[in-house]
Amino acid sequence: MTTQPIRIERRELVTWLTLAGVGLTLTWLAVHGGAHLGTASAPFLGHYRFHLGPGSLLAPAVAAAVLLLSARGHLDGLRWGHVLGFGYLAGLAWAVGLALVDGTGGLTRALTFSDDSTGVGHPPGPLLLLGWLREAGLPDLVIGSLLTAVGLLTVPVVLIAVRGSCGDAAARAFLPVLVLAPYAIWTAVSLDGIVALLGATGVMLGERGSKHIRTGWRAGALTLSAGMVLGVAALFSYSVPWLGLSVVCLYFARRRPLLHLASGLGALIPVLLATWAGFNWFDGLLTAQADFAARIEPHRSAMWWSGISLVVLLVAAGPALVASVRKLRNTPGWPFLVGAAVAILFSVLAGFARGGVEHAWLPFFPWLLVAATAPERQGGAPVHPPLLLVTAGALTAMVIEAVLATPW
Repeated sequence: MTTQPIRIERRELVTWLTLAGVGLTLTWLAVHGGAHLGTASAPFLGHYRFHLGPGSLLAPAVAAAVLLLSARGHLDGLRWGHVLGFGYLAGLAWAVGLALVDGTGGLTRALTFSDDSTGVGHPPGPLLLLGWLREAGLPDLVIGSLLTAVGLLTVPVVLIAVRGSCGDAAARAFLPVLVLAPYAIWTAVSLDGIVALLGATGVMLGERGSKHIRTGWRAGALTLSAGMVLGVAALFSYSVPWLGLSVVCLYFARRRPLLHLASGLGALIPVLLATWAGFNWFDGLLTAQADFAARIEPHRSAMWWSGISLVVLLVAAGPALVASVRKLRNTPGWPFLVGAAVAILFSVLAGFARGGVEHAWLPFFPWLLVAATAPERQGGAPVHPPLLLVTAGALTAMVIEAVLATPW
């Protein structure tokens, strides 16, 4: 790697450290200044401790292996299928390694729901899925391991979409960014990881179906499937339908307007079936908003929690977020980033970002980082993986997991 890219990475890392430091300082001042937060310590919803155990060795070993293989360019020569397999296994090992800092209890503690999935009016998906798994007689450790293994399929699915839109070199360089991202703390044993997988699969199918080499029934079937998967995802989370905007932007960029009809129809099918079964999605959303307003809103300042949520976003996405934002205009994957960013912006402006966003925004985090491996200018030469930023993000995740008894 030449000197100029290293200087740029250092500058991006300093920018991230500065923004994160300012954000965490303001958060500390809010906690100790008696701000109307409704919790004892934000954004960390738990108590602090420093803990190291036998399980603490797995995460650093995984991080070192991924960084070493990426730095030496070994991923460049692998067959694409092997790259996907390595990405999945590395992402799974990284998430499990972070969870095992607290022993096997780390694989069961997160069998809970995010703020938009609790209380009255919650979407039926998480409750039904967890209920079916428990009715099958599976112990929590098995359920947690199963959810983790399935949720981490998000890694290869996102890589497929990035390769299709940004090219093979960008996708290979994106692998360490995606695998070692700090938000992996919340992918283990998380029902929100299932939501992230559904959202990513919908976007990936939309990307595959909208390629110009696919026309007629092939394009229609894939984009219809994209809408159906996103419709199913909407039954797990009220925020994930915003990923549909990524698909809309992608169809617009590729001048495939008729595909909007296929995806829109597909998205309606699961929602209408749920209505027929007794759950009206729109009524549920309004009911959940009313419940939130009565049960949580009086105890949390919208202004403070919106700011704190952005701090959570900055830390969870890691330093690669700075590189992604800087190079947004240089990547053909801009529809992914725009869709995720608009979803988060709407969540903040609408006052929904009041705790639990590290879970609720999990489906959006991978797409926010897409431009991190974009060229320095449109049509420019492919870039190397931003390993300095990836390393700093991995260290952030390990430090957070080591000092918090309960994730944020």
